[in-house]
Amino acid sequence: MRAIDKDPAPPSTLLAIAEVRAVAELLQSIQASPLLRLAPRGDGHPVLVLPGFLASDLSTVLLRRFLKHRGYAVHAWDLGRNLGPNAAVEEGLRERLVDIVREHGRKVSIIGWSLGGVYAREIAREAPQLVRQVITLGSPISVGPKSTNAWQIFERLSGQSVDDVAQAYVERLRQPVEGVPSTAIFSKSDGIVAWRGCLEADGPLRQNIRVRGSHCGLGHNMAALFIIADRLAQAEGEWKPFVARAPLSLLLPGSGRHHDRLASA
Repeated sequence: MRAIDKDPAPPSTLLAIAEVRAVAELLQSIQASPLLRLAPRGDGHPVLVLPGFLASDLSTVLLRRFLKHRGYAVHAWDLGRNLGPNAAVEEGLRERLVDIVREHGRKVSIIGWSLGGVYAREIAREAPQLVRQVITLGSPISVGPKSTNAWQIFERLSGQSVDDVAQAYVERLRQPVEGVPSTAIFSKSDGIVAWRGCLEADGPLRQNIRVRGSHCGLGHNMAALFIIADRLAQAEGEWKPFVARAPLSLLLPGSGRHHDRLASA
């Protein structure tokens, strides 16, 4: 599906309330941790993980631990609590990316959860030569902030209007990141971000993959973890669209074929 022209409404109140299921999803992932050992192992390249709005590195501990066990050099964002876009965050991420590249001498894969995925795409847009690929988890990458259930919280905390902030960002966000493989993982039952706003535009290095689950559980969603491991395990410069195979195909909606087609379902 291509980026949409008109921003959708945010998820319903019922879906927002249903986000409490993220706790159950966490327990399921912990119980099924032996199954996660079947996920592909990687080549040791560096991976930077960015948290969502109001979250800190604490929210990504399980995701980062999983990636470390899969053989990657995993880095937290180390910028405190994510309180929204500002000059300090932008400069901090630039420095973080450069430092990681210098440390490892390799391109960095960036995973961003929710608003963290917006940051991931923008830093890849600025420095594509330093970024191996981008993976977003329920990120509002093609819509304005009012297609989420978080915009009022942002206004209260920041004292800024989201309309003013969005004016500087949204039009740029709607444009795909050229030259960098990008995977958008989304759920149609997301209670925080309108799912259609989480989709990448059609393109040869872009894919949308649907999973079942909550927004707040995407960082430990079993299917999402398998997909992330699959994407990261590809050899640099040899990106191909994702195709689900057993046992992952049992966890995903649809037929297990190229799941970007599910985005328009």
